[in-house]
Amino acid sequence: MPPSRLKRRVPSRDTGPKGAGAAVVYVALLRGINVGGKNIVSMTSLKESFERCGFEDVSTYINSGNVLFRATETDARKIERTIDRVLARDFGINGRTVVRSRAEMARLVKTMSSTWKADPRLKYNVIFLRHSIDSRRVLAGLTPKPDIEQVVYCPGTLLWSAQISALGRTAMLKLASSPLYQDMTVRGVNTTTKILALMQVMERPPRQRA
Repeated sequence: MPPSRLKRRVPSRDTGPKGAGAAVVYVALLRGINVGGKNIVSMTSLKESFERCGFEDVSTYINSGNVLFRATETDARKIERTIDRVLARDFGINGRTVVRSRAEMARLVKTMSSTWKADPRLKYNVIFLRHSIDSRRVLAGLTPKPDIEQVVYCPGTLLWSAQISALGRTAMLKLASSPLYQDMTVRGVNTTTKILALMQVMERPPRQRA
């Protein structure tokens, strides 16, 4: 299904602390950074680019393009557009960034915990959706195979799990070849939960962060 046919849904977002000038803790999830020898970006350079944009307390987690920061802007869509421009200007990358607040990440991890039960035979992926395709209709035509995989939609995300022994037969292969895949970015369970933990630390007073 082409992106233009998906109904756009921009949900009301609990972006964290309220009040004039209150800084919100966000994570920017960059797509396709340092993968397969392409879009090579130094995390140090990335951090400096974010700081030049006025974002505060900027840090990165691992090398796959996870940037944590504070911003007083409460419209995550505006932040995404700013970051996309920075990626194009500083690194020549046509980025499609996904930005989530600490509150959104906390809700996601809670949903993950209630949806998935750890099973060493399964692979688990968290597929973050840009707002332009954030709808249950993103599942149309995907046709997961219930005997080997499960795909669960929750706002902003697809939770995908599959038998490790059957990865080559999953609907994920079809999804990866779809134009919609360009508006998604994938993280593992451990990366997702670690990002939330780091965001929670950032929300503590400085003296309590050690």
